[in-house]
Amino acid sequence: MTEMLSSPPADPDVASMLDRPAWTALTTLHAHLAEGGDLARRYDPSIVPFAATLDDSPECLAALAALPAPGESMLFLQADPVALPANLTATLEADGVQMIAMDDLPAIEDPRIVQLGEADASDMLELATLTKPGPFTLKALRLGGFWGIRRDGRLVAMAGERMKQPGFTEISGVCTHPEARGNGYARLLSLFVAGRIAASGERPYLHAWASNAAAIRLYESLGFTLRRKMHVTMAVRTS
Repeated sequence: MTEMLSSPPADPDVASMLDRPAWTALTTLHAHLAEGGDLARRYDPSIVPFAATLDDSPECLAALAALPAPGESMLFLQADPVALPANLTATLEADGVQMIAMDDLPAIEDPRIVQLGEADASDMLELATLTKPGPFTLKALRLGGFWGIRRDGRLVAMAGERMKQPGFTEISGVCTHPEARGNGYARLLSLFVAGRIAASGERPYLHAWASNAAAIRLYESLGFTLRRKMHVTMAVRTS
């Protein structure tokens, strides 16, 4: 459901950073959260399950094969089809889209929006578990800032930052409690986080399932443009 969008002009600098976003994050601004070496890396699995390789060479795949323990899963998100070593078995393969804000988005303020911290982690996990915006753990705050809206004391919506590369920050974790939908919270929080990223001199980008037409329409209306389709694979070590 991406035919409604037009891709921005190709930019080799953007491609080098965002075609394998987990790899460039894990080798730059999130290197302190990484496990692995020069050929394959993953985030500390207690934070987020993303993993990536430098390329699809046999040497990189061998390094990737050594990262997880038997039974552990890793998540891959990249422009090219995902190549797996023999000891990893795909449990999910899906199409995604990567969208980017080509123009600066304005910083906005709203008194309902509050910054979330460690004291909010359990509420954040409860909301993410209910709404399933993507991989989320109690340690997600180590990746970047999160903001939310509470109603009658209950966290009903949130959005935050995930992968970071020089010049780019991903918006993620956008979700709204089913009982609070229809109030524009996802739109408001997405604009708020995007505006903060842009104000810091970075370009906001995000990912969505290719089948999620409603989310794609929302992000298009906020000023995001489809950059390219992405391959999503979850794989478990079976041997």
